[in-house]
Amino acid sequence: MSDKPEIINNEEQQQFEYRAGDELATLTYKFYKKDIAFMHTNVPDSLAGKGIASALAEYAFEYAKKINKKIMVYCPFVAAYLRKHPELKDQLDKQYLR
Repeated sequence: MSDKPEIINNEEQQQFEYRAGDELATLTYKFYKKDIAFMHTNVPDSLAGKGIASALAEYAFEYAKKINKKIMVYCPFVAAYLRKHPELKDQLDKQYLR
């Protein structure tokens, strides 16, 4: 995938989305207390290995920064993404770190 995937924020469903034909990849979120919580990333097998999950995570962190919300991470993929991008850790709500 040469270009950055086009991600949208489906506010009604509270998820960031990438669509390719009939396939839909998502990163779901919830607003909790004063934070935004990243709950679950789902990428269909047909889209696996194309950087879609990372693009969703990148978009999610940019969105949280834009709306000035600290982040809570429940999604295992986002946790792994954070390990590869420690510069983003300052966006986490330190009160909820495990």
